[in-house]
Amino acid sequence: MSTPTLTTTSRFIHRRMEVFQKYIPGLLLCSIAVLISMIVNHFFSGISPLIIAIIIGIAVTNLVQLPAATSPGITLASKKLLRLGIVFLGLQLVFSDILLLGLPMLGVIVCIVAGGIFGTIFLGRLLKMQPTQVLLIACGFSICGAAAVAGVEGVTDSEEEEVITAVALVVIFGTLMIPFIPLATQALGLSNEIGGMWAGGSIHEIAQVVAAGGIIGGGALGVAVVVKLARVLLLAPVTAILSFRQRHRGYTSSDGKRPPIVPFFILGFLAMVVLRSTFPLPHAVISAGGFLQTALLSAAMFGLGCGVKFQSLIHVGIRPFILALGSTVLVTSLALVGILLTQI
Repeated sequence: MSTPTLTTTSRFIHRRMEVFQKYIPGLLLCSIAVLISMIVNHFFSGISPLIIAIIIGIAVTNLVQLPAATSPGITLASKKLLRLGIVFLGLQLVFSDILLLGLPMLGVIVCIVAGGIFGTIFLGRLLKMQPTQVLLIACGFSICGAAAVAGVEGVTDSEEEEVITAVALVVIFGTLMIPFIPLATQALGLSNEIGGMWAGGSIHEIAQVVAAGGIIGGGALGVAVVVKLARVLLLAPVTAILSFRQRHRGYTSSDGKRPPIVPFFILGFLAMVVLRSTFPLPHAVISAGGFLQTALLSAAMFGLGCGVKFQSLIHVGIRPFILALGSTVLVTSLALVGILLTQI
C-alpha cells in the first residue's frame, strides 16, 4: 500500500521541480537586474530602482539575444510578480492621509482620472486606434502607469504587444515629465506645495512622482506622493467597472473563464490598504512591505522592459505616440486647472 503512495508523491515532487526549474533562468536574470537597480539607487537615491530596472531590461533585450530558457521566468515576473507588487503597494496607503487632502482636492483627483480616461478614449477614436490599446494607455496615463496597465490587462482581451507598447509609452512620457513639472512650477511661479500636488496629479508612475517631488523641494515630495496614492486607490473601482463591462459583453479568456468582478490582486491591494489604515503596524512590517513592493515591481519592470524592442515600437507606428502625448497634455492640464481652482 505504501509503495504506490510513495510513487505518486515522487511523481508530484518531480513535476513540481520541473515547473520550478523552467522559471529559474528568467527569475535569476530578473534578480540580478533588481540587485543592480537597488545598488544604483543606494548611491544615487534620486533615481528609482523601478526606472533603472526597466532601462536595464530595454537595453539588454535590444543589445543581446536572450536565451529562450529565460522567457518563462521573465514572463512570470512581468505578469504575476507585477500583480503581487501591486498588492504590497497597498501598505503604502493610509486612508486618513488621503482624506486630509480635503473634499475639493479629492474631487479634483476623481476628475483627473475620469477625465483622463474618457478624454484619451475620445482621442483614440479620432486616431482610429484599437480600443484595447487605447484603454490601456488611457488607464496607464490617468491612474498609475504600468500597475494600471497590468490591472486593466487582467480584465480585457488585450494583446501582449499592446501591453508592452502602453508600458513603454508610460516610461518614455512619464520620464519626460520628471524635469518638466519642476521647471513649469518655477516658470509659473507656483508654490512648492502646489507644484507637489501637480506632480502627484499628473505624472504616471509613483517612482517618477517621487523624483519630480524631490526636485521641486520643500514640502512638495510628501504632498505629491499622497495625491499620487489617491489616484492609485482609484485603480480598484476602475478595474471593477471594466470587469463588469466585459462580463456584460460575454467576454471569456482563452481558457473559457469570465473575468472576475474584481481581480484577486486588486482585492489583495485593498486588503493591505485596510490593514495599514486600521492597525498600528510596526515600522519593521511597513519597511519589509516597502522592500518587497520595490523588489517585485523592479523585477516586473525589468521583465516588461525586456519586451520593449525598438523595432516593435517603430512597427506600431506614430499614432500611439500621438495618443500618449495627447493623454499626457490632457491629464497634466486637468491636474493644474483643478488644483488652482481649489486654491481660490
